[in-house]
Amino acid sequence: MSDRPNILFITSDQQRADCYGFAGRGVKTPHLDRLAAEGTHFDACITPNLVCQPSRASMLTGLLPLTHGVADNGIDLRPEVGERGFATALNARGYDTAFIGKAHFATSSTFAPTGTPECAHSTAGFPPSWFGPYMGFSHVELMVLGHWFHHRRNAFTPPSGQHFERWAFEEAGYPDIFDLWAAETRPGTGAAQTWSSGMPAAVHSSAWCADRAIDWLQNRKPETPFCAWVSFPDPHHPFDCPEPWSLLHHPDEVELPLEGKKDLDRRPWWHRASLESEPVLADPSLRDFRAKLSRMPDQTESQLREMTANYYGMISLIDHSVGRILIELDRLGMRGNTIVVYSTDHGDLLGDHGLYLKGPTPYEALLRVGLIARGPGIPAGRKAGNPVSTLDLAATFCDYAGAALDERAQSESLRGLLENAPGAGREVAYSEWNVNASRCGVPLALRTVRTKTAKLTLELGSGAGELYDLASDPHEMDNRFDDPGVAALRSELEEMLHARPGEILDRFDEPVGMA
Repeated sequence: MSDRPNILFITSDQQRADCYGFAGRGVKTPHLDRLAAEGTHFDACITPNLVCQPSRASMLTGLLPLTHGVADNGIDLRPEVGERGFATALNARGYDTAFIGKAHFATSSTFAPTGTPECAHSTAGFPPSWFGPYMGFSHVELMVLGHWFHHRRNAFTPPSGQHFERWAFEEAGYPDIFDLWAAETRPGTGAAQTWSSGMPAAVHSSAWCADRAIDWLQNRKPETPFCAWVSFPDPHHPFDCPEPWSLLHHPDEVELPLEGKKDLDRRPWWHRASLESEPVLADPSLRDFRAKLSRMPDQTESQLREMTANYYGMISLIDHSVGRILIELDRLGMRGNTIVVYSTDHGDLLGDHGLYLKGPTPYEALLRVGLIARGPGIPAGRKAGNPVSTLDLAATFCDYAGAALDERAQSESLRGLLENAPGAGREVAYSEWNVNASRCGVPLALRTVRTKTAKLTLELGSGAGELYDLASDPHEMDNRFDDPGVAALRSELEEMLHARPGEILDRFDEPVGMA
């Protein structure tokens, strides 16, 4: 056994920071609750971006989005940038590196073939024998489908697709898996993008991620340290949890937001504009798809309850799958020398402020994410309140592995905070997003800083902003950006915002697809 720790990094997609059992919302996550009890979790961790691709690129590279260039979904991470991330650094230190699940470093729903192993138009060109390398990981087993939508049926039927799609359609023997997925097992309320799916739980992507992670752990050389990123694609919409997991949380018992009404007149101009402006895309069918996929109509209370219960069920299925991986880690005798980290790419608005899914509204429901770590030297049962970011994981993994992350990285190791070292601290974390008109109809340049108790977002083009005192206003009801009573706080936060470390690119690539 190596004296350097193994690193098992597990992520979900679109999981709110309050949607864990230990966070008090009633989501049934016994394995993640145990992981938190046996380790340390951060209560003020944020995502470097509010959508998938930029935040995932930041986790890999340790670079902020406007430095690595993935300013929005639909923009691919350049391989020469991705290959300077933590996976390559750990390879150089003799680690086995693997990626299993949804990567989303490149776009799957592209306008034309791009040649990447995640592009639906290009995947048929990768033979079943291909297992990487990709973005610095020596071994990969990818799912390209990730989130199931009807329009993708033909693009993901073998020979298209990657490891998950070929397994599900062919090896597992479910050529009708799209029909099973779309079938509703019982009547619903008509909640948007929500139903109890007829897909068998054993064929679900969450089960597959656990299966493949366990198989990889069982068949690797135990004398070599490893770093594996296991990436679950849920609880991202559509909310299509299979039975029996969709039955686990009763709609009448889920927690609804205290601030569930739209109050756009009290918010900066872009909140309304991003909801009411039409996405600018050359193809009208794609424009309509963008609007339908990214926006939801107002939901009734019963519809929101059904949606929330289904979302909870998806999280519980992930928790069950994580539990299987952790049990196997124990069975293989690897627990004592393995750092286990669990997080996600961003949250979900889930009805907060009358909003759903994600968008250019960095409320805590979307910006704040869970971050749990367990392993040697990490105290049990501790909650850390420092403002940190999933951006910092790249430097953290390199710190534990004794590896050198690219010197341009803005990532800072969390090891001192995790081990509760004297003097370890953090004042601010950054999030940023350049949104072009193809997403919500208006271009936006958003910059956010979050401290332990406050948050400022500035839209650079207009100078408009929002400031929330999270200590006195945790539900973000009062935007105090123009309040002279907090002028000193605003000035302090703006200084932090303008002190953002590292370069910002002069230009960004155009989107090659939708997401």
